[in-house]
Amino acid sequence: MKIQRRALLCFTLSMLCYPSLLPAQQVKDSKIRLLILDGQNNHDWKRMTPWHKAQLEGTGLFTVDVSTTPAKTDPPANWETWRPDFSKYQVVLSNYNGQPWPFAVQKSFTDYVTNGGGVVIIHAANNAFPGWKEYDQMLGLGWRGPDYGIRVTVAEDGTLVRHAANDGPGAGHGAQWEFAVMSRDATHPIMQSLPKVWKHGQDELYHGQRGPAENIHLLASAFSDKEKGGTGDHEPMVWWVPFGKGKVVSNLMGHVGPKTAAITCAGSNLITLRACQWVATGTVTIPVPTPFPTADQTVILEK
Repeated sequence: MKIQRRALLCFTLSMLCYPSLLPAQQVKDSKIRLLILDGQNNHDWKRMTPWHKAQLEGTGLFTVDVSTTPAKTDPPANWETWRPDFSKYQVVLSNYNGQPWPFAVQKSFTDYVTNGGGVVIIHAANNAFPGWKEYDQMLGLGWRGPDYGIRVTVAEDGTLVRHAANDGPGAGHGAQWEFAVMSRDATHPIMQSLPKVWKHGQDELYHGQRGPAENIHLLASAFSDKEKGGTGDHEPMVWWVPFGKGKVVSNLMGHVGPKTAAITCAGSNLITLRACQWVATGTVTIPVPTPFPTADQTVILEK
C-alpha cells in the first residue's frame, strides 16, 4: 500500500511539473484566456492582430481568440449581433479605434473590468471613445483635445506633473523615429530586469494625452524631442490604472503602417506580453529575451 501511494504521489508530481504530460484539454484550460478586439482602426489592424496573437501564443501561456467588429461600411443591424462575452476571458487586448460600441457592449465591458477583468490598450486604442466616462477613467489619459482634461508630463525624477485643461497641447505626435524609452518603475513586474533606458523601433511618440489622470501608475516614459515635432517634455509611454477590481495597462507604442518596427521591437513586444500576463495573474514569468535593445541599439524581431 505504501508503495502504491508513493507511486501515485510521484505520478501526480510528474504531471504537475511536466504540463506536456497532462491531457490536452487540461493544458488548454490552465492557460490564460485572452481576447483581442479589432475591426476598425486608423492603423493597419489586419497586420497587428496576427502578430500579437502569434507572440502571445508563442509564450505557451495564453489561448487567444479574436473578436472583430463590423466595419464602418456595414449596416447598423450588424452591430446588434456583435456581443463578445468578456466574462470568458482573463484579459482583453484592445486593438480597436473606431465607431462607438453599442451601449450593451459598453456596459458589459465596464462590468467585466469592474469585476476584476484585465485590459491592455495598444497605441491607437487609447484614441477611442471620447465621452465614454468609464473608458476615460480606465485609460487615465487618452488621445483627446487640449480642453478635454488633465495633461501629465514626467519630471526628471520620475514624478508626474499635472497640467490643467488648455495648459499646453492636446494629443498629437511628431515625426516617426527611434526614440529612447526610460523605465520609471524597475520594481514593477512588467518592467523588472529591463534596462533603465532602451531604444525603441521607429514609432509615433504620442504627446499631450488628456483625461481624468486619476490613479496613474507610471511604468515608462520617453522624451518628446522638439526637433522631431515633439513637446520638449518627457511623455508617459506605459502606465496602469486600477478600475474596480480590474487593472488596465496602456502601452502607447505600436504604430503600424507600411512599417511594423513599432510592434516587432523586442522591447515594446515584451511589455505587451508581460502586461497581458500581469493584468491576468498579478505576476510575470516571461523573461527578458536576448538580444534586447540597449540605449544605443534597437532590436527588431521581424522586419
